[in-house]
Amino acid sequence: MKKQFAVIGLGRFGISVSRELYKLGHDVLAIDINPSKVNEMVNDSTHSAVADGTDEKALRELGITNFDHVIVAIGDNLQASILCTLLLKEMGIESVWSKAQNAHHHKVLDKIGADKIIHPEHDMGNRVAQHLMSDKVIDHIELSRDFSIVEISVPKSMNKKTLAELDIRAKYGVTILGIKRGKNINISPAADDILQQRDVLFVIGHNNDLKRFEEST
Repeated sequence: MKKQFAVIGLGRFGISVSRELYKLGHDVLAIDINPSKVNEMVNDSTHSAVADGTDEKALRELGITNFDHVIVAIGDNLQASILCTLLLKEMGIESVWSKAQNAHHHKVLDKIGADKIIHPEHDMGNRVAQHLMSDKVIDHIELSRDFSIVEISVPKSMNKKTLAELDIRAKYGVTILGIKRGKNINISPAADDILQQRDVLFVIGHNNDLKRFEEST
């Protein structure tokens, strides 16, 4: 389903988010105070505009209140990031995701009502570390301090066995959310679904349980 996104701040993170959302077929408004950065996004966004993210009049003129989601990706200027986030929430934007530079910045964004706070360097560093720790983990998404979702390749020991036979939830306390086979994804697989060695499992659970499951495969 096509959605409307506005991205304010076109540093490396903002540009990356804008391009990917546009590539996925969504409407994207790319905004930055720097004209050269805006020009860079002409072919990678639905619309691009030069504007100050802390200027309410400018944002209203761009129709910011019509967007489903706004991502505040302003880089080093913490004051502008905070003011922009606060302004968007006061304008009634339902979903505002803001990039945080550090723990203090995160705390302020949380207090003023940011719906989601992103730490790109931390999140990517965590994924890389998890991948380096095990060649079985394809990807790792941290949901909280204790819970995560991981993608794990099906090992030879599980080949041609059903989920019922493996009884993964009872043994390890983790839940199989889906099975990827080639380009196809089976969401909420049934107990009699048979695994194949090259399948990829999407598994959710407590980090300790996920670790036990990973080590057993």
